[in-house]
This record gives sequence, C-alpha cells and structure tokens, in this order.
Amino acid sequence: MSQTVTSTAVDATIPSAMMETPPPEISHLDRVAYLFGYPIAHSLSPLFHGTIFRSLNLNYLQYLYETQTLKDCIELTKDPKFLGASVTMPFKVAIIPYLDQLTPEGAAIGAINTIYHRTSPSGEKILCGTNTDCIGVREAILQNASAATIASIKGSAGMVIGGGGTCRAAVYSLKKFLGCETVYMVNRDKSECDAVITECSSNGFGDNLLYIESVEQAKSLAAPTVIISAIPDFTPISDDEHRARGIITEFLGKEGEKGVILEMCYHPSPDTQIAALATKAGWQVVGGVEAMINQGLEQDKVWLGVELEQLPVKEVRTVVLEKLANDRAKHASS
Repeated sequence: MSQTVTSTAVDATIPSAMMETPPPEISHLDRVAYLFGYPIAHSLSPLFHGTIFRSLNLNYLQYLYETQTLKDCIELTKDPKFLGASVTMPFKVAIIPYLDQLTPEGAAIGAINTIYHRTSPSGEKILCGTNTDCIGVREAILQNASAATIASIKGSAGMVIGGGGTCRAAVYSLKKFLGCETVYMVNRDKSECDAVITECSSNGFGDNLLYIESVEQAKSLAAPTVIISAIPDFTPISDDEHRARGIITEFLGKEGEKGVILEMCYHPSPDTQIAALATKAGWQVVGGVEAMINQGLEQDKVWLGVELEQLPVKEVRTVVLEKLANDRAKHASS
C-alpha cells in the first residue's frame, strides 16, 4: 500500500496510571487490536475481527475502548502487543496529527478509520493511518451490482445522500474508484455538503460535485447510475427534510434503466424508508453490511499483512449476518 509521509506526529506519552479510561488486561494475548471511539458499545467490530483471528488460529482479540480521550488511545498504540485499531467518531479526523504517515486514501479523504504500525526506511516504528471505508463502498458496489450497471457507471452521474463523515469516503469511491463524472449531493443541510465539496476539491477529487437544492433542479438532471445513502433511517419532519426526500424520490423515479443504491444504514434494520422507495422504483438495493464487511476485511489485510484470499471471508460474513438477524428479531419483538 503506497503511503504519504505527513511528519505531523504529536508526542502524547502518558503514564498508564494517568489514563482516564483503564486499559484492558492483555497479558494472555499475543497481540491486541482496539476500536477507539464513543459511543461504541453496540459495535460488531470485535465480533468481526475476533472471528477472523480465531479462524486463523491467532491468539489475538479486538477490544472496544470506549473513551472520549484521544491521548489514552494513543498511549495504547505504544504497547509492544499493539496490532492496530479501528477508529470511529469522534476521532476520525482528530487522530491525524498523532500519525506519522497516511496512505493516499487517508490523506485525500481527510478521515482515518484504521491505524497500524510500519517500519520506516530508517528502521523506526511509525504509526500509520488509512481509510478503508472507501474500499468498503467500492467493493459493496462491485461485488453486488449487475454487470450492466457496473459497465454504465464510468463517466455517468453518481449521487451521495448525506453530509457527514462517511460522505467523503463515498465521494472518493465514486470519483476515484468507480469513475463517476458528476456526483450529486443531497442533504437537508446545504452547509454540510458545502464543507464536503470544499474539502474534496482541496484534496483533488472535487470536480463536478453538485449540491441539489430543489426537486425542480433534480428534474433537469440526468438520472444517477449509482447512489450511496449515508444517513440514518428517519421520517422527514422539517421543511428541509421533506425537500431532500422529495429530491431523492425524483431521482429514483426517473424513466430509463435503474441503477444500484448502497443503503449504508443497516442497524437496527436494513429495511429503511429510502431502501423501500428505491425498491418500489425498481432500483437494486445493496445493504450497508456489505460495505462494513469489506472495509473490515481491508483492515485485517493491513494489520495481518495478508491477501484477501487468506482470510475466512465466508465464515466472517455468516457470523455477522447471523448476529444482525438475531438483533433484528430482538428489536422487532421488543
């Protein structure tokens, strides 16, 4: 994996006794991975990575390290047993100054979800960061969309619904990996999309990102071939929410060949309102769990130094899907 040196690492040495969140007991393990973030109690990440470690007969575990104190997380990376960490909110951007090196994907997207150690040319152990969310989005589309849809994506319009952190990775995937010429941005809050467009432009992949302001504007534009929905499932209430939902409905209902939509929201249920609208309009809906699985596999490739073919892909997919099905059943009965 090619990398970009950032040379911005911050010295954050903290005695363990001074850490606000106590570290887990790891003496029984050969290596340890973490999930850094808050709140993370319901994350599937430890189950996911634990399944892979166990299948490969590795005495490794991933621990949830739920904290809002970033320096405590950095302290844990200094342990000789540290394998790597998944990074989620609120640290995806905040952790960057503590890293010695970023991959091109991490640097361009401006958010990190995976950290790990490498050895520099001078022999130093350095802390590196990358973004595997963009890989998850790419692979979810390429592995599930029809051949005809995939063939039509390059040079066409894509669309991203939302304005949060995941949207940057989604735009990167659509522009850099899938070859979309134009990307429509749909969100209730224009300022969030303006920030995404500005950041993407400053990092070299912001050409032809277009915030859609009205249903009338949507009517004048060509239909997208691929859509990434990166918002929670909710019923529109405010005027801005109704406007955004109307724009989405307009694009989904355009005449002609229907494309593929990746619905990133899958918990507590993948049966979201947007997924229902897309299905009714004839679109292929790919569940966000596909992106989650593929970004996680990419993390294990980075941490373990292996190729995808060496990972127990079918086993971990089965475990994750069974857990989600059980969670949905509990949610439905509660």
